[in-house]
Amino acid sequence: QVRLVETGGGSVQAGGSLRLSCVASAYRMCMGWFRQAPDKARERVATIHSSGTTTYAESVKGRFTISRDNAKNTLYLRMNSLQPEDTAMYYCAASSRFIPTTAADFGYWGRGTQVTVSS
Repeated sequence: QVRLVETGGGSVQAGGSLRLSCVASAYRMCMGWFRQAPDKARERVATIHSSGTTTYAESVKGRFTISRDNAKNTLYLRMNSLQPEDTAMYYCAASSRFIPTTAADFGYWGRGTQVTVSS
């Protein structure tokens, strides 16, 4: 079992920045951040493989950076140039699959942290 606890959400104005953290009781092959806005499907934001390879949704490329501190068992998501459309609940997730392709491939989830961006 993997326990994931997210922190760092909050309310910011457009153009602002936030850094989300996720403390994991253990790492899995792939760690990631997802988000879900009201009445919208859950969206994969960024992932980082145990090899260090990262992927990003097109909507956040160049603005968000995913990273991990193995010594602290902590996953991060640095979010810059935030826009109102980034408003959502952000979830940390872990997958034991080598190449997870859908949210269903992530078997472990945190409870989420809310990010609200005002214009």
